[in-house]
Amino acid sequence: MSTMVPVLLSLLLVVGPAVAQDTQNRPYSLTYHSNGVSKPKEGFPSFQATGYLNDQAFFHYDSETEKAEPLGPWKQVEGMEDWEELSKFQKARGDFFLKNLKDIMGYYKDTGNHTMQEKYGCKLQNNNYCGAFWTVAYDGRDYIKFDTEIPAWIPLQPEALKTKVKWETEGSVQRTKASLEEECTGKLQKYLQFSRPFLDRQDPPSVSITSHVDPGNIRTLKCVADNFYPQPISLYWTQADSVVETESWGEGPLSENGTYQSWVVVKIPSLSRGPYSCHVQHSSLAQPLTVTWNKSQ
Repeated sequence: MSTMVPVLLSLLLVVGPAVAQDTQNRPYSLTYHSNGVSKPKEGFPSFQATGYLNDQAFFHYDSETEKAEPLGPWKQVEGMEDWEELSKFQKARGDFFLKNLKDIMGYYKDTGNHTMQEKYGCKLQNNNYCGAFWTVAYDGRDYIKFDTEIPAWIPLQPEALKTKVKWETEGSVQRTKASLEEECTGKLQKYLQFSRPFLDRQDPPSVSITSHVDPGNIRTLKCVADNFYPQPISLYWTQADSVVETESWGEGPLSENGTYQSWVVVKIPSLSRGPYSCHVQHSSLAQPLTVTWNKSQ
């Protein structure tokens, strides 16, 4: 396990008080996702790392290019990060990460092709620390995690006990705790001075309804909300002010344009004329949005 502390240099930018006042109660998170492969295919990186601010990826690094590069709107941000220094740090961290993977493979006495995944990060609310985590998975199974309250590494597999002893003997506990509770939160506070316009934006959903008749004379009504941000949204159907039981619902991942999609489906008798209404509640809307379907439409 890497006990290295992220040294991600940032410059400060003063943001007007209106933004801070409007968003001071919102939770924010800084999370790092890393992945390593013991025997990668030719042309594929052995180590990759991605940084996230809330749900948005803001940089990516891989061991093939050996470059940490900004993503999305952060490509246009000046002064938030020294990308050359971050690239050097991620290269060193990747080397250490793969060494840890090799150690774990030794505990399993297996020399095949294996993967290790790591996620760690911290959260702020009201500009104060409100939580952190660090987890490691081996071949997709939870392997070990860090408990900041004890503090200690908690093994989740029998073999992880050896990892716990090794890391704690090397003095990892206090360094990891400080990295999560102090340095990660400090970094997040600095990043927010550049990133609030992207994280605090409110994109309202566009709503549409589709209808088709299935075998058995059952009509399927699907209400789709597109292009909204942030993610939390409420969708439900009613008929004559009575809630209609949902057949299914779903939501898509963050799209390339930085927005979400969600949908809710109901099934009704094909002869029913309605009206049926889809109700949408989202933080971008001053009041709930209602879209109505009638058979005559």
